[in-house]
Amino acid sequence: MTTTWKSGDKKPNNQATNNTISGTMLSSWSRQQKLAMIAGFAILGLLLVVSACSKQSPKPALVGVSSPASSSATPAAATVPVTAPTTAASPATAKKTSKKRPANVTYSDANSGVSFLYPRKFALTSGDKTQPQLAVSTNEVQMNFVQPGGVAVATVALPGGSYPGTDFASAFFNVNVNRSVSEQECERFALVDTRNSVSEAINTEKVTIGSTDMEMTSNFSANAIKQAETQYYHSYENGACYEYVLGLGTEGFATEGGIEHVNRDEVFAKLEKILASVKIKPVETECAEPAITTLAAGKE
Repeated sequence: MTTTWKSGDKKPNNQATNNTISGTMLSSWSRQQKLAMIAGFAILGLLLVVSACSKQSPKPALVGVSSPASSSATPAAATVPVTAPTTAASPATAKKTSKKRPANVTYSDANSGVSFLYPRKFALTSGDKTQPQLAVSTNEVQMNFVQPGGVAVATVALPGGSYPGTDFASAFFNVNVNRSVSEQECERFALVDTRNSVSEAINTEKVTIGSTDMEMTSNFSANAIKQAETQYYHSYENGACYEYVLGLGTEGFATEGGIEHVNRDEVFAKLEKILASVKIKPVETECAEPAITTLAAGKE
């Protein structure tokens, strides 16, 4: 028995089958591609959104609002300009402060125990050449002890141009000490008032300067164009008489041409301020204890 296959019948069936498979595959791939394409676009869109957010997020971070990294950098940047000027300014301020000198200077003498404050701009002399002299007189201002033996300790003089436009010539504060007078003799003064016709001793008065009681007197001399006034203060401490002299000299005529009388009270107020700062340190008496010890040893 012979079976006959007709090509016309077979080929159409195979072709239809092939076409069906190809159509099925094409339709299947097209859906996957569509899905892949849609997924790709979705991912791309998501990436674009994330990228846009990531690009925009640093902007507020620069201002120091939301980014932790920028917030840590921002204080550092802010700290540098703030602390640098402060650190640089502090040494300059310290240097200026260290260079500034006090307005007053302390003078201290170990031998007499005297110390006092005086303005730095005043001129100080001490030792053997301290005897004061007013600019209106060629004679030194004398000590006013009733007994010889006075020793000059120190003199502070005001600058010559302290009162421009006035008849001011000179002024000073002077300290002397005399260990050869008693306490009763320290209350008296040797100089007489030149205005007293009978040449009697200058009257004295008790005053308190600072916390110290003192005996005080004054003297005044003048001619047509020169005047000199001195004030003397005595106090007895450490077995010695301490003398403080305040002097003022004026020169010239006070006329309408611009020269005026200096305010004498103002000048003496400056000198009295120095006097009020005087302190006397106790001085130990020498040879007292060794003498007692020697006598006791001799008795034994």
